[in-house]
Amino acid sequence: MNVEAYAKINLSLDVLKKREDGYHEVSMVMQSLALHDSIEIVRTDDGSVRAELVDCKEGFSDIPTGEDNLVCRAAMLMKDRFAIEDGFVLRLTKRIPHSAGLGGGSSDAAAVIRGLNDMYDLGLGPGQLMRLGKEIGADVPFCLMGGTALAEGIGERLTRLKAAPACRVLLVKPRRAVSTREIYERVDSSDRHFVPSPDTKKVCEAIENGSLKSLAGSMGNILESVTAKLMPEIGEIEKRMLERGALGAMMSGSGPTVFGLYSDPGLLEEAALYFSDEAVMRELDTETPIRTEFYRIRGL
Repeated sequence: MNVEAYAKINLSLDVLKKREDGYHEVSMVMQSLALHDSIEIVRTDDGSVRAELVDCKEGFSDIPTGEDNLVCRAAMLMKDRFAIEDGFVLRLTKRIPHSAGLGGGSSDAAAVIRGLNDMYDLGLGPGQLMRLGKEIGADVPFCLMGGTALAEGIGERLTRLKAAPACRVLLVKPRRAVSTREIYERVDSSDRHFVPSPDTKKVCEAIENGSLKSLAGSMGNILESVTAKLMPEIGEIEKRMLERGALGAMMSGSGPTVFGLYSDPGLLEEAALYFSDEAVMRELDTETPIRTEFYRIRGL
């Protein structure tokens, strides 16, 4: 069976507090993109689970293929929960940059859960699938839902929103990686009085009204104030995106990927060419930019 796993960006991200269990209460708007990984699920008779990387570009060689990979954890969860005796080889074609704030690992895990539900005719509904996904990671329930959604709690309480205004997206990822855990720890220790919280309600209203301009002007990410101190190129990339026609630009998740929203395909192409220039990429220490667009998938 072949399944696809779609990347996500955060149109708004606010961290409300740290809980006693170590998770963080959040309020954020999440959006699926056309960018996706592909996973071939192959049954084996030895009962084991392993991942294989296939047709992957440079930059994915350090992805684990054992039990530390979320796809393996997702498959093991389904095996244990539903007494599946088969083993699996999970062949990953990676296109979503990892450690990028784009939810690649969570989306891959969600795709495996969804795929095994179909492969074994388990008949699990959306709520059951998302409860399973939460056991793997806080972003997995959204990756199972897809589309445009308000995420609350630790990210598992989802409210589907109207489809976000149609637009195209340019992703630019700095070469350096950041640790999500470290970013959240720095948020916990920072003085939040000096960092304005994003207006998630205004972002939701812009989506409800179908206003791309209002959406682009309302976006905010509380984590960017922390990550950008470690990686000032994030702010420089945003500045240059806005100078080249983006209606709005922001870091996704804990970073370091920056996305820009474009209504004009021509301006998007020009910006993509600009960021692809070797001199610019060396100056900003970035990887090859990725062009994509908002992608909405049907609810399960």
